[in-house]
Amino acid sequence: MKNIITKGITKVYNPDTIPVVALDGVDLEIEQGEFTAIVGPSGSGKTTLLNIIGGLDKPSHGSVTISGTEITKMRDNKLIEFRKEHIGFVFQAYNLIPVLTAEENVEFVMLLQNRPSAERDQRTTELLEAVGLGDKRNTRPAQLSGGQQQRVAVARALAPKPDFILADEPTANLDSKSTENLLDIMARLNHEEGITFVFSTHDQRVIDRAHRVITLVDGKIATDELQNPEK
Repeated sequence: MKNIITKGITKVYNPDTIPVVALDGVDLEIEQGEFTAIVGPSGSGKTTLLNIIGGLDKPSHGSVTISGTEITKMRDNKLIEFRKEHIGFVFQAYNLIPVLTAEENVEFVMLLQNRPSAERDQRTTELLEAVGLGDKRNTRPAQLSGGQQQRVAVARALAPKPDFILADEPTANLDSKSTENLLDIMARLNHEEGITFVFSTHDQRVIDRAHRVITLVDGKIATDELQNPEK
């Protein structure tokens, strides 16, 4: 079963000086195929939770299990390998490699996985077409708009066929049209291919599209609600 389970996730920064509790006992389960938004005021723990789920940060207490594998106590080298296979990331700042073309950015993780050249080329072509950038494969990030760069970032996250896409404020730097285009692409991939998306967001446009909205307040889950069941 491809799911995410967190049990008692607590994160305390500066525990030996002035402790700051970012997360306080978060229990959560996200099933395959969800389109979920994690929301809450600044400082509520949204990004911290997403980073811990994705193995970019470790909790002070508690466990994270991804598709049956507990990642919390994995050694760093094992965790890196696990992330490459199971988790895709989309960041607010795009994080594309500036000297690489759109095609090369999408292909990069597959190179690290030692995928055959023909497979990499086919997958890259499919994904750039899927995000509407088939004609931009040889373009570097500096020549792309913010919305186009974020679509390349989505294609890159999807390239290794991960179980989950974790998106941290992916629309924060985008205008309204680019945001709607990006959300249309993500919603289509979720609906047609069953790809799981988990967002950390302040953006009401993302929240309105989500099927499930989890609200964090002071590091705890305040509400967990389903919406848009017809989608």
